[in-house]
Order: sequence, then structure tokens, then C-alpha cells
Amino acid sequence: MNLNVNSVDSLVAEIQGLSGSSQDVNHLNNLLKQSEDIIRSQPTTFATCITQLDPSLHSLGYLYILEACTAGPIPEPQANELVLSVVRFIDVCSAEQIRLVPDKFISVCKRLHEQVMVLGAPIRAVAPLLTAIRKIQPSSEHLTPLHPDFLQVCVSSKCYKIGYSILEDDIYEVDQPRDFFLYCYYGGMICIGQKRFAKALELFHNVVTAPMSAMNAIAVEAYKKYILVSLIHLRQFSATFPKYTSAVAQRNLKNFSQPYIELANSYSTGNISELEAFVLANQDKFENGNNLGLVKQVVSSMYKRNIQRLTQTYLTLSLQDIANTAQISTAKEAEMHVLEMIEDGEIYATINQKDGMVRFLEDPEEYKTCEMIEHIDSSIQRIMKLSKKLTTMDESMAMDPLYLSKVGRERQRFDFDDFDGVPQKFNL
Repeated sequence: MNLNVNSVDSLVAEIQGLSGSSQDVNHLNNLLKQSEDIIRSQPTTFATCITQLDPSLHSLGYLYILEACTAGPIPEPQANELVLSVVRFIDVCSAEQIRLVPDKFISVCKRLHEQVMVLGAPIRAVAPLLTAIRKIQPSSEHLTPLHPDFLQVCVSSKCYKIGYSILEDDIYEVDQPRDFFLYCYYGGMICIGQKRFAKALELFHNVVTAPMSAMNAIAVEAYKKYILVSLIHLRQFSATFPKYTSAVAQRNLKNFSQPYIELANSYSTGNISELEAFVLANQDKFENGNNLGLVKQVVSSMYKRNIQRLTQTYLTLSLQDIANTAQISTAKEAEMHVLEMIEDGEIYATINQKDGMVRFLEDPEEYKTCEMIEHIDSSIQRIMKLSKKLTTMDESMAMDPLYLSKVGRERQRFDFDDFDGVPQKFNL
């Protein structure tokens, strides 16, 4: 077999002839690597010959050519045609073949992301990128470089439900820290769009507390949203970082988020007028950070917090009394907040429309329904799976030469008799 292919036609013929068995495909991959300069030097010529290839059968060769054709600047009139070609390739390509050159596949998919954003049509990349992730993922536990791109187009196109579907996978394998930061940040925004604030809080918390050796903009923006979501969901915010948070984050995050820290301090007073005045005075700062919508939800949540506190003291209360105590303008507005809280399961109450009285009730859940038993069982199974995963990771680390050599250096440096073998810092 001649490995020094010197013509476009002969290379296309090699691709067509060596796309059958696994052995042939591996051989073709070696051939294409040696011919990569030829492909990159003649992208226009190869672009006309790509029509001779079937993307479902000749996926490896097709990918080499497609990646070369999309590497340079793409004129706007050709952007739509490129999007169609990439979408079709992703849909029909062979997962086994494209996994031989994952970097090229990722590069093509990222170009798709760029072009749909240029065209102002991010929704066109939602389904293709989800397909691409599933094809290149070794398992659902693995975070790929395409996860952030997929979540970003979901946020841009407001496809929150399909974006959330991928967040239900438990991730244990991460190749690049930046991918993890972006995955959690965009994932948090998806959860906000779905009103799943508990999950959003978890994802933003992961960004804020992740190991980092230098401050980054993603962590700063995640921390701002972490503060806001804490106030919306928990009705409170603690400025104290967990012990496992990096020193860099603990030293710098608050300095970059002063208006948000002050907002939380104002919120803690329980004074609606003071909070609204603060928001009005800092509206430009919140708007510039694209967080004004969340800030308005924070103000709304204070009304709900004040109502929730009434349930701890009273069994029955009129809507007017609720309005007066919770600093709400009218009884009608108070009724709206109470109804929203009942619908969201935040309080249990009934409203007598005749006399405008609200009766607060106990939680009716008795934890003996089939649905609740299934939910508890599912949670137990997930915890058991996580426990096994942690045990496996712990055993793997205990045999890792790099880890053992680091532990040895730490022992010599500190000379602790009771040193437990766990390093205190993890630098990305």
C-alpha cells in the first residue's frame, strides 16, 4: 500500500477502500495522519471531492476533510451550507471511527457552535451537539469538551428542558478544568431557567469551591449567581466558604462581588423598602452583569420569606394582616404570593375567599405512598453507587505513583507523625 499519497483522487480512493474492518480503519487513520498536510493545503479541492464519500460509511476520512475545510475563516454566505454539512455528518457518522480522532471531531463541532451563533440561530446546534456528546462520550460519567458548548446553545435558545436532560448524569471523569467550570456555570443557568434552584445552587457551588491556582472570570460570575440563588431558594446567604475552597477563591471572590454581598446584607435585615432602594441605586451594576432578573426575584423572595415566617407563629391570619406584616402593598398582592407558595409546595395553606382568611396547615406528606417509596429507594441506590465509586477512586489513588511521591514529599516537609496521607492543596 502506498502511504505517500500525492493526489486527491488516490486519497479519496484509499478512504473508500479502507473504511470496512477495524484493522483497515486503523490503517487508514495512519495514512490520513501522514497525508494531513496535503489535505490542509488543498481544502477547496477536497471540499469538491467530499461528495464522493458517504459520511456514515467513510466517517474517518470524511472527518479529516471536513475538519480541514472548516479550519480557516468561513465567509458568511457559506456559513449556512457549512452548518447543514456538519449537522448531517454528526447525525450519521460512525462513533467507532470518529473516536479514533476525537480532537478533530470536537474541533468540527465547536465550529458548528461558532457558526450558529454568528447566524443568530443557536437552536440549530442543540440536537446535533447532544448527539455529538453521546457519540464521543466513553460513558455518561465522562465530561467532554462539548458539554459546555451544548449547554451554552441551550441557554441562548432557551431550550432549558433538553439542556437539563444532560445535567441528570452524574459526572466523575473530567479531562480539562475549564470544561468543568463552564459545564457547571451554564448548567446552573439552565437550572435557573427551569426553576430548579436547588440543582443550580449545587452547580454554582461546585464552581466556587473547585480547586484553582488563579482567579478566573467564570468563578466570579458563578459566585454572583450563587449569592442570588441562595437568597431566592434558601432565603438566606452565608458568606463563609467551606474549608475545602481554594485559598485563591476565599481571598478574591468577595472583592469582585461587593454589590452582591451588600445585597445579601440588605436582604438579611428583612426590610423591603431598604432592599428595593439598594436595588434601584445599583441597578446599572446588576444589569451590566445580566443579573437584574435574578435580583428582582430576590426582592420577590423576601415577601415569601416574611410570609413563611408567619406560618411558624400563626394558624389563621387574614390576607390584610399578612400584607401588613410581610410589608406587601395590598391584600390582593399578598394573596398572589400565598397562592404561588402553595403551588410551589413552600407552604401548606387554604384561603377562604369569602372572608379573606388564610389557614396554615401541616405538611400532608406521610412518606408511605408508592411514589415516595420509589423516590427514597432511588436515592439510596444512587448513594450506594457513589460510595462504590469513591472506594474505587480511593484505591486507585493509593496506588498512583505521582500521588505517592507527593505524599512522600509532604511527609518529609512537615514530618508529621500522624500525617494521614491526604494533600491539603490541589492545584489545577
